[in-house]
Amino acid sequence: MLEVEGRLIEIIFQNESNGYTVAILESPEEEITMVGYLPALKEGDHLLVKGKWMIHPVYGHQLEVQEYRPILPTTEEGIIYYLSSGILPGIGKKMAKRIVDHFGEEAMEIIQSQPHRLTEVSGIGESKAEAITEAFQEQRELREIILFLSQYGITPNYAVKIYKIYGENTISTIQENPYRLAEDIMGIGFITADRIAKTMGIAANSKYRIYAGTKYMLNTFHLEGHTYAPSQMLIERTAELLKVEVEMVQEAVQNLALDQKIQIERQGEETAVYSMAYYYAETNVCKKLIELSRVKMDPLEIDLEEELQQLQQQEGISLAINQKEAVKQAVENGILVITGGPGTGKTTTINTLIKIFEKLEMKIVLGAPTGRASKRMTEATGKEARTIHRMLELGFAEEEDSMMFQRNEENPLDSDVIIIDEVSMVDILLMHSLMKAVSLGTRLILVGDADQLPSVGAGNVLKDIIDSRIVKVVRLNEIFRQAEESMIIVNAHKINHGEYPLLNMKEKDFYFITKNQRGNITKTVIQLVKERLPNHYQFDSVKDIQVLTPMKKGEIGTINFNKELQQALNPPIKWKKEKALKEKIFRVGDKVMQIKNNYTLKWESQDPDSQEEKGEGIFNGDIGYIHSIDEGDQELKVLFDDYRLVNYSFSQLDELELAYCITIHKSQGSEFPVVVMPIAWGPPMLLTRNLLYTAITRAKNLVVLVGAESYLRMMVDNDKIVQRYSGLSYRLNKFYEFHFNQQ
Repeated sequence: MLEVEGRLIEIIFQNESNGYTVAILESPEEEITMVGYLPALKEGDHLLVKGKWMIHPVYGHQLEVQEYRPILPTTEEGIIYYLSSGILPGIGKKMAKRIVDHFGEEAMEIIQSQPHRLTEVSGIGESKAEAITEAFQEQRELREIILFLSQYGITPNYAVKIYKIYGENTISTIQENPYRLAEDIMGIGFITADRIAKTMGIAANSKYRIYAGTKYMLNTFHLEGHTYAPSQMLIERTAELLKVEVEMVQEAVQNLALDQKIQIERQGEETAVYSMAYYYAETNVCKKLIELSRVKMDPLEIDLEEELQQLQQQEGISLAINQKEAVKQAVENGILVITGGPGTGKTTTINTLIKIFEKLEMKIVLGAPTGRASKRMTEATGKEARTIHRMLELGFAEEEDSMMFQRNEENPLDSDVIIIDEVSMVDILLMHSLMKAVSLGTRLILVGDADQLPSVGAGNVLKDIIDSRIVKVVRLNEIFRQAEESMIIVNAHKINHGEYPLLNMKEKDFYFITKNQRGNITKTVIQLVKERLPNHYQFDSVKDIQVLTPMKKGEIGTINFNKELQQALNPPIKWKKEKALKEKIFRVGDKVMQIKNNYTLKWESQDPDSQEEKGEGIFNGDIGYIHSIDEGDQELKVLFDDYRLVNYSFSQLDELELAYCITIHKSQGSEFPVVVMPIAWGPPMLLTRNLLYTAITRAKNLVVLVGAESYLRMMVDNDKIVQRYSGLSYRLNKFYEFHFNQQ
């Protein structure tokens, strides 16, 4: 690694939020262009930098800085340059020269250790001396902290974030308990904090380590979709992770509960351990569901039978018995669930409800969990549907640098009827936020397919509500004649009932290509996407065709498929810009997906007819296309939904993944013209009936499966659903039993 000492003479560019800097360093031999994360630096700083040479296609030779250490200047000329650089308030070139003329080469030492002596210099009073000292001290603190944290592999970017939280106590706080970083600093997890602690010599059985490890393990349960962890399982997994005695973790769990950091609750034969956020979410959702189900709604002044008859004549439709029942129950109840598979008329039922309630001049709000799902709802109803996040008006908290929903108990949604589609995707935390914003007396209608995969986030909300018997549920189970013509819909229902699908029927939309070796499966999928389907059906390889797979790793996993499909569909071209991030390469034109909720990412509309010119928030599962890459500004732009343009700094690119191939879990709520899916061996927990069902129901026009029919049959036969630890069902059932026994 190259080491260079010199003076920072010009800052060409500096990103205030993350410290990314392009600057000129003057060394004794030459002037060097350097780039890297260099926060808290000003022109005039003396630095020792370490890095490696790189060649930028536009700007030529640059030193990519990987480590740096500020050093104080020692010559009188250097001190004058440093003091007058703007880093200290009220010191220009003349004042800097006066300070140096008075103190000589000891000037920096005087400011650092005897700042009161600054008043000896003409023109510096006590207040000015204090301001200079304070600014100098703050700069010195930040430099020391950056240097201190760099030895533990923490980048300057994160060092600035840490300093903003802990201030002058940063080093002492971390030395006492480095595990606080995992709790307080977004982006630093337990594994990083544990590595720092180990380097510092913190004991493996430190109470700080066991407490942090227990909370980390509890969080892994949440990431796996559970709202709680069974106590014994949590304790055993944590002890195994930390390599400590089980008794130590048991004590930690008890103490964390006493400190109200976690919640312990007995549920039947099982002891459940909750993080507080999930405990409050689950208990409050249960309470609100019960309240909504028990509200006596005022009868509406409408002859429902007559209205439905007129609507059917006007629209040229014929409603099934259960569709009419759904409308009736929506009118009579404070909360209703409408569930059914593809082709059973959920959209027609929603449209009928909208027309009935509009005739009564009731205010209706439509929503869905994701941007893609809300866009589909808008297209299907002709009415504006918003994401639940937008509906609840996500925004900044008044006194905190954090996001919160503006709609809640004190400021509920202004509506008479709320209809939410794709509820199978709603996790317990989002459901909690939604329920807080629903007033008693507002009709809440939840629509979804209970046989889909559960939400990516924790909970099993839709299924728990349906199973509870607390809320009125209407099941749409009649497949309409038009839908029966689609083998996608026919086979989806067959699979859902445990029957094998009908394959390769002539002039239909569901095909199976037999390939028994993984290499052949991969090649065939790529041929289908690149040539065969576009040539035969005129589909666009990138925008219309989506490859879905159950897994991330292996020959037929998303990682490998994305690499192969990127090379096939968007290969490197000399004029096409790209950006490497670890093992990934992002290239202009690539199909990408946001893989975590980011409520602060700003977007600007590229659609002149859009009702909103700009907004905030890009969410887990949103798919877009790389619009441009700018090395100079260190930015990459992505166009989502054909109109929302988002700027990503290079430091945010870990939030994106290539999306030529995505997991079936990530496809929830989406609809693609064509779905291509490899069928091969995988872990039994991934080769399940409802995973296959979910994948097939994502396709609008065509499904092509490639692989071994034996594994397709194995998926249909495997109706085991991985257990989700969710207390919502338990709570609702306990209330039902109590209420039933009282009658």
